Amino acid sequence: MTGTTGERLDGRFARLWAASTMSALGSGMATVAAPLFVAAKTDDPLTVSAASAVAWLPWLLFALPGGVLADRVDRRRLMVAIDWVRVVALAVLTAAIVTGRAGVALLYAVLFVVNTGEVVFRTAAQAMLPAVVPRARLERANGWLGGGTTLAQGMIAGPLGGFLFVLAASIPFGVNAATYALSAVLIGLVAGSYRAGSGPEPGGRRSARAEVVEGFRWLMSQRLLRTMTLLIGLLNVTLTAAIAVLVLLATQRLGLGSVGYGVLFTCMAVGGLLGSVVGDRLVARITATWTIRIGLLIEAGLHLALAASRSAVVIAVALFAFGVHGALWNMVSNSMRQRLTPAALQGRVGSTTLFIAAGGNCLGALLGGVVAARFGLTAPYWVGFVVAVAVTAVTWRVFDRSTVAAAYADPAPAPDDRPAAVA
Repeated sequence: MTGTTGERLDGRFARLWAASTMSALGSGMATVAAPLFVAAKTDDPLTVSAASAVAWLPWLLFALPGGVLADRVDRRRLMVAIDWVRVVALAVLTAAIVTGRAGVALLYAVLFVVNTGEVVFRTAAQAMLPAVVPRARLERANGWLGGGTTLAQGMIAGPLGGFLFVLAASIPFGVNAATYALSAVLIGLVAGSYRAGSGPEPGGRRSARAEVVEGFRWLMSQRLLRTMTLLIGLLNVTLTAAIAVLVLLATQRLGLGSVGYGVLFTCMAVGGLLGSVVGDRLVARITATWTIRIGLLIEAGLHLALAASRSAVVIAVALFAFGVHGALWNMVSNSMRQRLTPAALQGRVGSTTLFIAAGGNCLGALLGGVVAARFGLTAPYWVGFVVAVAVTAVTWRVFDRSTVAAAYADPAPAPDDRPAAVA
């Protein structure tokens, strides 16, 4: 396979990065505009909150099947097809809003289609990345991808989407359609074929269920990746529970208004952007082992700060540090999975990880409010602190230097077990 033995990120990655960043910008604007649109139609809290549920549901329904699909077809072509489907869906919604025919039901349907596409798109992109960039540059590539998403979706899309919605409700959705179209063109310009190297079984292709089970079993058989995946799922429960009631903590305990509450998220986004930009150099300096271990301590520290402090400055600093940690954690976990997973299983192993992570997010969103209502506003944060300390103690030895170093030293898969990327 050509193009993966050098030490630089070439034009193929530049196009993939630009497509990902543009897509994140459009998705972020639509994410802001969707609840605004629903709120303009109704003041029913259940109807408004249902928009978030519709956005999360595809992650649980289609993450695992999406991994099977990404391992069966050319991943680049799959991403292009998904982008064009999302362009059509958003174009229909935009036209309906312009003509005054759009209702909440149509918005829900489009959100479901768009987020279903996002699940499969992200799985295919993660599976494709090891064939696009040199193995030694996976951390840098994952960092730049994460940084582009953080900048576009976490820092620019929010205020821009709100401003454009004020001009006209249709504009954010129309711009989102344009970003997906640009993404499709850019990905289409990435040279090569990116089909997984495994062919069908001698007796015919196996069922999707059998392929999902194969990916799950392989992941669970790998101690390092299994621990990392289960950690992400568990910590997502406590993190999402914490974020779910952060607005109440900010207003009732810290005395912040809407602007101050927004600044807290900005601090986390700035930390994430910084971590994405310099993360590969930090990981190289302190090693992946200590990146993971220090990250677990930062996770515990964030929950402790949220539970015990009444200072907005302390909370802002903790969220900034968590943003840096989150970027480094994603960089290391994604790169480690991509290094260790055979090419033919990249899609399924990646989608299993996404499924477990999304499950943690969904469960945390439900538990945060329940725990806070039953035991007090700071209860979710104390629970998060205890869980973070416990998992740090239990997994500390799993991420020892020799084990992680062995993962990084493993040779790349043989050429006949990797997706083709022939220009």
